[in-house]
Amino acid sequence: MPDDRLRLIFTCCHPALNQPAQVALTLRLLGGLETPEIARAFFVPEATMAQRIVRAKRKIRDTRLPYRVPAEAELPARLKAVLAVVYLVYNEGYAATAGSLMRLDLCAEAIRLARVLTELMPDEPEAQGLLALLLLLHARSAARVAADGSMIRLADQDRRLWNRDLIAEGQAIVRACVQRDRPGPYQLQAAINAVHSIAPTFDRTDWRAILTLYEQLYALTPTPVVALNRAVALAEVRGPAAGLAAVDDLCSRALDSYYLFHAARANLLRRLGRTTEAAAAYATARALTANPVEQAFLDAQHAADP
Repeated sequence: MPDDRLRLIFTCCHPALNQPAQVALTLRLLGGLETPEIARAFFVPEATMAQRIVRAKRKIRDTRLPYRVPAEAELPARLKAVLAVVYLVYNEGYAATAGSLMRLDLCAEAIRLARVLTELMPDEPEAQGLLALLLLLHARSAARVAADGSMIRLADQDRRLWNRDLIAEGQAIVRACVQRDRPGPYQLQAAINAVHSIAPTFDRTDWRAILTLYEQLYALTPTPVVALNRAVALAEVRGPAAGLAAVDDLCSRALDSYYLFHAARANLLRRLGRTTEAAAAYATARALTANPVEQAFLDAQHAADP
């Protein structure tokens, strides 16, 4: 294995631990994330995540799990957890828990690790899909943050600032994944972002294609967050009333603490002219994020005309 950090990540993602424990422990020890950041990624309280990490360490100690680099034949069994680690490191860099909106050091490291993974396991389409996803997301970085550090939503971004080299590379990987016809969650997320990347303006985005891809993604990974993103795409295809109905149908304890759930609901309520309900939803969303840039963004959205 050509990369020291990746070697350690594969070593830490031991199959004797359940996958959430593998990922959480690896993020804490090797991913550069603190416990509050990991808890946010898993939608659980910080104390809950701290206990999970402690239990994982205790199991390693009590069962005397061998600390050794896995053989090549063992890598596929650990790949899913390793991909999740790299993905969540990038997520924390892309939307930081606190401080500035982005942590470019984490973004760069996640992309580097994804590149090494594709070189190490070139026949794994999900590794390719993860790299494409990170490239297509990162291509928009320069347009996401204004000169004063404030956040710019996708609809308002200057697309001339998008990195066309990263977009071209990401799109090429997506096309190759489509030809392999072995779809997986990271490949579908990459395809969604590829659709965004080819739209010359927000209004000309092919939302029907994005909605179809989210439905395929939900069939593979029926998580509350995927369902929420599908509802947001539905609002662009069928209108905010349909989107709000889909959002309100989502009953999940995980989403109760997810600020983007309340922010999406607030946006749809505001577009429907239900300003009092929108204000309450914006207030809830604001209370659930500690990042001042995200808080300021929510304040500006609340103050904007529907």
